This record gives sequence, structure tokens and C-alpha cells, in this order.
Amino acid sequence: MTEIVVIGEGTRRVDGALEGEHALVEPDALPAALGWKLRAEGLCRDETCVPVRDRASLFIGERLDLAAVATALGRATVTDAGARVVAVALPAEQRRQALDGLHAPSFTLPDLSGVEHTLDDWHGVKKLLIAFASW
Repeated sequence: MTEIVVIGEGTRRVDGALEGEHALVEPDALPAALGWKLRAEGLCRDETCVPVRDRASLFIGERLDLAAVATALGRATVTDAGARVVAVALPAEQRRQALDGLHAPSFTLPDLSGVEHTLDDWHGVKKLLIAFASW
């Protein structure tokens, strides 16, 4: 097992495994990773449950695939296996509201030295965020 950083509604660190571009966690680690539990009703958070027709599609072997779980919740993901980071998008409605309101949700990311910074660290200062991917 290795530590995986999950960026979504906050930044969380969980024990998991990486198989290619798949970030895998034990089923009991799902609440720590995404804040949701896999129950008989589906994926649940508090009193809200999202039904899952094909539970087997969430698994690779005995572990949950975080991208498959996020897809079942209607969220996009990006995995950087080399950095052991999984970014999970906010729900579509929250993303739409953020775009309409020109408001970026708070997030925390490490700099090149590993020091974590939040977007709020630069409140009131103009910012330019650059995202790069080799593909």
C-alpha cells in the first residue's frame, strides 16, 4: 500500500494502491478518500444515496477504483499515478455555479518543495493558475 492524495472537497491522504492509472482503495477506506460509503443502497453520504446498478464495475479485484466511484457519483477525475494524486471534480451543479459566479472553490496543492498552499492564501491578490499535462 502507498499513500494517495485525493483532492476533491478538500485534500485527503489515504492508503491505497496504484495499478497503471487506477487508484485503488479498500472499501472501508472509501469514506476517508471521498466522504462516501458503499452500502447496500448504493454510494451514500449521510441520508443521501446514489444507486449503483453494477457494483462490480466499481471494483478492480477486491479494491474500489476511485475513478469508477467518482463516475458513479457524476464526477470527473484525473489521476497522476507518478505523483500519487487523484483529483475529483465537484458535482456538475456546483461547477456550473462556480463558473457562473466566477468563483473558484478553495483547494490546497503542494508546491515543488512539497509545501502546501491554499487558494485562500492569496485572497485579494490577482492570481494566474497554470495547469500542464504532458498529453
